[in-house]
Amino acid sequence: MKPRKVYFNGQYVSEQEARVSIFDSALMFGDMVFDMTRTYGQQPFRLRHHLERIYAGLRYYEIDCGMTISEMEDATLQTLALNLDALEGAEAQIMHNISRGPLGVYKSVFDGGLRPTITINCWPYWWHLAPYGPMYRNGVHAVIPAQHSVPAHLIDPKVKNRSRVYYQMANIQAQKTDPKAWALLTDDQGLVTEGTGFNFFIVRNGRVMTPPGRNILLGVSRGAVMELLENMGAPAVEQDFGLYEAVNADEAFFTATSFAIMPVTKLNGRPVGDGKPGPLTKKLIEAWSSMVGVDIVAQADEYAERVAQMEQPAALAAR
Repeated sequence: MKPRKVYFNGQYVSEQEARVSIFDSALMFGDMVFDMTRTYGQQPFRLRHHLERIYAGLRYYEIDCGMTISEMEDATLQTLALNLDALEGAEAQIMHNISRGPLGVYKSVFDGGLRPTITINCWPYWWHLAPYGPMYRNGVHAVIPAQHSVPAHLIDPKVKNRSRVYYQMANIQAQKTDPKAWALLTDDQGLVTEGTGFNFFIVRNGRVMTPPGRNILLGVSRGAVMELLENMGAPAVEQDFGLYEAVNADEAFFTATSFAIMPVTKLNGRPVGDGKPGPLTKKLIEAWSSMVGVDIVAQADEYAERVAQMEQPAALAAR
């Protein structure tokens, strides 16, 4: 495997050399803005949209990273270019992590010079995409856990931040019901908000609905899907709804950068619609594939085969 490079505070170093200090505000407080972009055909998808979200979060958290958005974009493209050979043909996950850096009380460790921590890394998408083929065809099981989402007046979820222990708790709780469940969060009034890193849509009586943006991450893929729906003559409405509307939906799906569109065919153990991916959801998957020039379902199947090939020698060696 060819070594990959990471952008780390202005330098390009190996993944093994990229280390965030134990005194960093990110570790102490979860005080870090991040974002994840992916490629299609090894070209970043809506990179500028992701960067604009990062910089909006940095302004909100009052972090001056010392780079303009255009400089960050250039560094991102350079990081990707440096890693293309190491990706061995795979799509890339492009991850940005930006914190305000080590806390001032520990400045003596850094010779008095403190600065924000900025990292950009590229990771081959083999393992991320490999499980998705059967899910695209059969859908996933969404479970509403006891853990609520965090409202904007406490930690605004419109900022993609690393203070996400409530996501982790929601996943743990949902997977006690079904080890393969995907958590779907609600607020303290029982209104559906979002998943743990993905947005949610339902189709009911011919209307497409998605929770309003006040207490959710404004997903880049969510926005892209809303554009596709508009072009298809089925515009999505931002509207509050709860479990009643969700379990009585004809279709449901999640959206996120990693998988684009994922059918939800079961909710809290009960089938959504007829328990199969709905016609509009399937049309959206086709429309997305056409938009990015990649059959996302076929690609997931291809990556599953590749992962099986990569893991086979390790399995034989373990005998």
